Amino acid sequence: MSNYDVIVVGAGIVGAACSYFASAQGLRVAIVEPGPIGGGTTAAAMGHLVTMDDDPAELALAQYSLGLWEALTDLPQAEYRRCGTLWVASNADEYARILPRLQQLAAAGVQAELIDAQQLYQLEPTLAPGLAGGMRVPGEAVVYPPGVARHLVDTALARGAVLYRQRATHVADGNVTMDDRSRLSGNVLVATGYALPQLLPQLPIRARKGHLVITDRHPGLISHQLLELGYADSAHGSDESSVAFNVQPRATGQILIGSSREFDATSTEASIPMVRRMLARSFRFIPALQQLEAIRIWTGFRPTSIDGQPYLGRVPQQTNLWVAAGHEGLGITTSLGSAQLLVDQLLGRTTAIDAQAYNPARVFA
Repeated sequence: MSNYDVIVVGAGIVGAACSYFASAQGLRVAIVEPGPIGGGTTAAAMGHLVTMDDDPAELALAQYSLGLWEALTDLPQAEYRRCGTLWVASNADEYARILPRLQQLAAAGVQAELIDAQQLYQLEPTLAPGLAGGMRVPGEAVVYPPGVARHLVDTALARGAVLYRQRATHVADGNVTMDDRSRLSGNVLVATGYALPQLLPQLPIRARKGHLVITDRHPGLISHQLLELGYADSAHGSDESSVAFNVQPRATGQILIGSSREFDATSTEASIPMVRRMLARSFRFIPALQQLEAIRIWTGFRPTSIDGQPYLGRVPQQTNLWVAAGHEGLGITTSLGSAQLLVDQLLGRTTAIDAQAYNPARVFA
């Protein structure tokens, strides 16, 4: 049995970040991942770095994590682009909801501004006519998540971490068994996303399927990441299926179109009715998208916890078993902050933000 200070199970962007921050502290790190680095949910993510303000704990984690992302802005494989986010109000009622959000963001130290209709069309001329205005968050960005995950793991390996191309079949308090029956011992940190129940069934995760469409190259069509103000209602809602307007300009000049959400969908195949529904939503806001050619459609599964907050911390009733999973659609944004919180807890340090809201013990409260 090989001994390590921490064994990270899973190398999506959350697990990759955990290995990165743990190795930065000089810890002996093992990474257990049978598939491509960042090849699961991470590869299917839009890669938005946004501050969601619907819940104080969510806002705190996103804001903390975005500060850590600043260290990666010059990383070529990240394709980091600080395009800013423009939240679009469809009508006067939605526009009226912006002011409280601005106040909440300002209290958290997030720069944002109210945009009237005239300014909206100056910023994004291709938007459909008749929109009421919006909210602009200029400091936000988009990245290429698999490239970031690969960099984080490569950096950890350069610091001495060891990558095991095995599947973890069993985790216990202080050890991991892999599919070749070999075992590793040490603190175990499970970061397997929506597959978490396979190893930690006591922590409920519900997989939520999403679709994405990417177009051919049309640089200059849009400048910002664009979302409708009702996006959070879709993201946090309990409906079995929903769509919301969310498009991104990619560094390649392509347009990435989302988003859809489906509970209880198990097939990885694209659902053409769902794709049509999602595209119809995006065409409503940007009619010019109808003229573009889609070159790829793909799906992924978001890991959704019981209350929308990730599980970050020690597994209840265990000493050397930890978890970082359940980020739903904010896993890219909050990956770095989540990992730093985990490593600080593992080392017995005071965390930069209050981590109680993410404590897995809440499942049993």
